[in-house]
Amino acid sequence: MTELFTRRRALLSGAAGLAALTGGGFWLASRGGEPAAAAHWQDPVASPSASATPESAVARSVPVQPGPPGVEQGAVDVLAAPNPGALVTVKTSAWWSWALMDRKTGKIVGSPNFNQTNMTASMIKAWLAADYLRRAAEAGQTPSTARMNEIRTMIRDSANGPASTLYAELGRSATIARLIDVCGLTDSKAGDGWSTTRLSARDTCRIAHAIGSGKAAGPTWTSYLVGEMRAVRGTGNFGIRKAFPAAEQSRIAIKNGWVDRQATSEWNVNCLALGDNWTMAVLTRFPMSTAWSHGGDIAKSVATQLRTKTALV
Repeated sequence: MTELFTRRRALLSGAAGLAALTGGGFWLASRGGEPAAAAHWQDPVASPSASATPESAVARSVPVQPGPPGVEQGAVDVLAAPNPGALVTVKTSAWWSWALMDRKTGKIVGSPNFNQTNMTASMIKAWLAADYLRRAAEAGQTPSTARMNEIRTMIRDSANGPASTLYAELGRSATIARLIDVCGLTDSKAGDGWSTTRLSARDTCRIAHAIGSGKAAGPTWTSYLVGEMRAVRGTGNFGIRKAFPAAEQSRIAIKNGWVDRQATSEWNVNCLALGDNWTMAVLTRFPMSTAWSHGGDIAKSVATQLRTKTALV
């Protein structure tokens, strides 16, 4: 398993402590073995398609967040709470859902609607990369330099072109069928394109765990993919990771998605995050008359609150 970042946080002092509880094709390698160059891939030349700054943004709307993180003395850990969804509150009229997985036990808690789905937008790109790389390794093939550069911009910069290419090469709905099978999903289903794949918050946690455990991308490419997800930058660097101290953010692997759906006049803004012992997902949907950044604010608020509700994160 890829060794991910672990943060140990002391509980607040008191008489009663809290027990600690988520396109190019292939070319055949001339020699056998794993692609050692993968860990040293260089940044490609910036591509216009890698810049995905959303438009139609209006005045920022910020949900309420609690104070500095710190598990409350005597409080019930969210993982053991009888109604964990009641412990996280956001002041918004948007549709939103969240889930948190303890990767050691596999337990998932979340909002009452954590089984409801939302269209993924770019969040699904993490799976497209994993599915492609795993299948390449299984076939004994090494992706070309051009293809690896495309995967890099797809993950780091959320470029859409490589996602469309990979989605077609991987069989469109066939790759989503593999996603459901490999990651053990229970709520999700394919759409008419990669961006319209429907995932629930708890299934998103399962995907993040499958990426971290090596099941999604396989042993050859897991370290590489997690490294690229840690290196997400620019417009796509928002949401869950922003609830953590700056020094910790670069060690948390993420893939976010955001798109304005003209057909529904709504934003879909979703966040996936992978830590050493946990995964987290926050999905949102709201009218386009609200700034798209509102989705990231909701995700940050949820993560900030969860950091006060459990020692896991």
